[in-house]
Amino acid sequence: MSDHVHDENCNHDHDDDAVLVVTDEDGNEHEMVLVSTFETGDRAYAVLIDRNDPEDEGVILRIEEDGEEEVLVNIEDDEEWDRVMQAYEALSAMEDE
Repeated sequence: MSDHVHDENCNHDHDDDAVLVVTDEDGNEHEMVLVSTFETGDRAYAVLIDRNDPEDEGVILRIEEDGEEEVLVNIEDDEEWDRVMQAYEALSAMEDE
């Protein structure tokens, strides 16, 4: 992700209300904090950090609709990942100004 550190000095909230349980590819559950969401192109993305390890660099997942619910999906396409990272880095740079 970026070099942005999510700690008490960050300029955005880390609400406990936005805690999600995410299961990794090994079946392990992680409590993740939703830091922010953003859109690029016609898709929405979520930035999450591990609730128990805020020093970790975090993850970005695509938000998709499944019926009336929103689900988080891994980004597996390299071109999409590059676009998402460029958008995220641009947003992070604007926040740091």
